[in-house]
Amino acid sequence: MARIVFIGVGDVELTRRVVSALVLAPTLRGELEIVLHDDDPGRLATTETLVRALDAEAGAHAKVRGVFDRRQALKGADFVVSHLDVGGFEATLRDFEIPHRYGLRQTIGDTIGIGGVFRGLRTIPVLVELATEMADACPDAWLLSCTDPMAMTGWAVHEATGFERFAGLCHSVCDTHAYLADLVGRDEDEVSFLSAGLNHQSFVLRFEAGGRSLYPELDAVIEADPQLRRHVRAELYRRFGYYPTQSSEHAAEYVPWIMRHPGETTRLGVPVEDLRRVGKSLHLYEETRRALSAGHPLLIRWQHQEPAASAILAMLTGEEKEIYVNVANRGLIGNLPEGCCVEVPAAVGSGGVRPRPVGDLPVQLAALNRTFLNVVELTVRAALDGERAHIHHAAMLDPNTAATLPLPAIEALCDELIEAHGDLLPSAVRA
Repeated sequence: MARIVFIGVGDVELTRRVVSALVLAPTLRGELEIVLHDDDPGRLATTETLVRALDAEAGAHAKVRGVFDRRQALKGADFVVSHLDVGGFEATLRDFEIPHRYGLRQTIGDTIGIGGVFRGLRTIPVLVELATEMADACPDAWLLSCTDPMAMTGWAVHEATGFERFAGLCHSVCDTHAYLADLVGRDEDEVSFLSAGLNHQSFVLRFEAGGRSLYPELDAVIEADPQLRRHVRAELYRRFGYYPTQSSEHAAEYVPWIMRHPGETTRLGVPVEDLRRVGKSLHLYEETRRALSAGHPLLIRWQHQEPAASAILAMLTGEEKEIYVNVANRGLIGNLPEGCCVEVPAAVGSGGVRPRPVGDLPVQLAALNRTFLNVVELTVRAALDGERAHIHHAAMLDPNTAATLPLPAIEALCDELIEAHGDLLPSAVRA
């Protein structure tokens, strides 16, 4: 019986997607143990009810348990799926409201930017602690992290714990592949893709069918559609030569040229201070509770599989799949720093996760990634070394923050956020 542990179940929609795929797998009927853990008893109870309902609807006969003690939950795990939101909505709100008073505009603020830095500082210690506990309680399990900011947390886990059975999993690459195939009128199965870079800043390096590049066809589609041209992704593609795998909303705050200019955010349709995503998660949670009370079916039968589910199924069934993962750079991308957390394709099957080296990125893409990594590395150093000054340094080198604020304001903003987040941050950086 495969034991799959979910750590952090506040995002009921993610849990629903992953569990739906697992309980619908015919070969796993009667072979699944699903263990749920969350620090919030109410959310834990709701999600346990949801998973039991999904199991009953699928007829999978899984063993389902909610466990409030995390170390107890981890014992004997084969897979640990983590989705952490340290501080929840209130912390995210502070990440938007305080920078807003300084005139700093953000879109989503969960990966880079001032919001990404402070989400990283809150999350790194918790994920490092989880990996450390796994090394003791379930050393042969895979930690499959769906937690942002992935480039920061993945680097920190590898460096601080040495826990090698770690893979960050995000749907942005596979979603982009499906989107591009659709734009050029192809079935995804007939298109050959290769993407690589950093989570939320990878690029489609190969986009081909029948050995021929489909980029000229994409160019014609974009040129014929004025609305497509008014996307941040299209702007970056036109200038850097390769299509980005992340949404325009995300991509806008990873560069210095857009967020500080209201005319550009209007022209490119970039939502500013978009707390609707957080609100949507809260709304889905309440919707799920109502649907459970009413006895409505909740199993998701038709979907692109969530990457975490795809990885678990591939390893359990031995049916090898290519899945994009975020792992330590051990010679995978030659012109990005060794040890940073990179996004590359991997062969996933009974042998585990085997990342595929992709060589050097085009030099302009590697340069853009290294700008991102400046912020990532300094945030990791602040969290692991307890060096408060590196929080200031990360913000000073962040593209959007640096383009918007002078140095004294950046330092003051960081200090105010450190004070506001309090004991959610590592104690050493609060001194």
